[in-house]
Amino acid sequence: MSVLVVGISHNSAPVSLLERVALDENGVQKLIADAASCEHVTEATVIATCNRLEIYTEVERFHGSIEQISRLLVERAGESTEGMLPHLYVHYDDGAISHLFQVAAGLDSMAVGEGQILGQTREALRRGQELGTVGPALNLLFQQALRVGKRTRAETGIDQVAPTLVTAALDETAKALGPVEGKYVVVVGAGAMAGLATATVSRLGAGHVAVVNRSADRAERLASQYAGHAVPLDGLGEQLTRADIVISCTGSAGTLIDRDLVASARAEVGGRPVALIDLALPHDIAPDVADLPGVTLVGLAELAELLHGGPTGREVQEVRRILGEEVTAFLAARRQANVTPTVVALRSMATAVVDAEMTRLESRLPELDEVTRSEIRHTVRRVADKLLHEPTVRVKELADEQGAVSYAAALAELFALDPEAVDAVTRPMGVEEGPA
Repeated sequence: MSVLVVGISHNSAPVSLLERVALDENGVQKLIADAASCEHVTEATVIATCNRLEIYTEVERFHGSIEQISRLLVERAGESTEGMLPHLYVHYDDGAISHLFQVAAGLDSMAVGEGQILGQTREALRRGQELGTVGPALNLLFQQALRVGKRTRAETGIDQVAPTLVTAALDETAKALGPVEGKYVVVVGAGAMAGLATATVSRLGAGHVAVVNRSADRAERLASQYAGHAVPLDGLGEQLTRADIVISCTGSAGTLIDRDLVASARAEVGGRPVALIDLALPHDIAPDVADLPGVTLVGLAELAELLHGGPTGREVQEVRRILGEEVTAFLAARRQANVTPTVVALRSMATAVVDAEMTRLESRLPELDEVTRSEIRHTVRRVADKLLHEPTVRVKELADEQGAVSYAAALAELFALDPEAVDAVTRPMGVEEGPA
């Protein structure tokens, strides 16, 4: 069994293509279910953010699985296979583990080191658990990735190295409007990104923050944390007449802020300059809004260009060192775990042989007293243990080396171990076997 990741992100595709594969919560759950139902897939979950969509699976075989999983993303993009495949990436087994650790640590993010991805990784695990598509393999992998992500942030200053998407966008709009301090800011949405945006502008000294959202309760909860006020979605037009900066991050289907809405609002205030930041995927703000005089529009495409390459300083290098340690330790532990069922099955077989031979001896020599029988049984078992000691110790030592699984396979072959016996040790009690 091996981990397979097929994904698309800001590193491999333009934002226009990422928009076509963007999914709402129902879409993410359906994608997980579709991936889990593929042949040779035993576990599955999905990491979905504004700049990445990745399917994580535990598979019984690579060929076949890769084609089916890739097809799921191609279908959702509405793109030809030839047009989509160059933008997909694949990580398998050791490479998949290393990739997830990098994602959780923030090294693969558009804004290197941003902390939001840790919550999104946790959400992917939670979804899979609730849908019943995450089993022991992905559960262990994701739990470890979350631990590694927390460690990199606790032991380094990676989350301070690069700006978040929000601060990067605000730095860009500051060129036209100046700093956030004292400005009237409108945040459209009330999800995680909207919460980050509201917290950021409040920290930077915004004069007032209005939170616009379809759900009044969620808008009120977010606005009240930062002494702002909540506005229903039908009040968005009026808010545009007051705004200096608008940050939209709803990710709803369809454009919320179009050219006519912005033009009308600006006409009411005499063409006062305004900055619009679109952090949604698909976009909330029509791109042609940028053509209006006095309007500055910053979207994910611009941010991807601004943040391309990311920081390469000491903190990033330290995170990479930690990731190297963690990946090596995880792979070694996994190889040890792969060997253990064979070792247990071997010792079980030896015990069964000793018991069978002792039964035969006792039937042939019924006159043996109990003390003698016990001594013989003890001696034979000790001989078996000594004969097995060296091969079992060596196979565990070899588990730390590449190709260790082949040693376990050789051991099983040499001693003609029953595959069902090995499987029984491998599969924990209560865990159902995956599809053949």
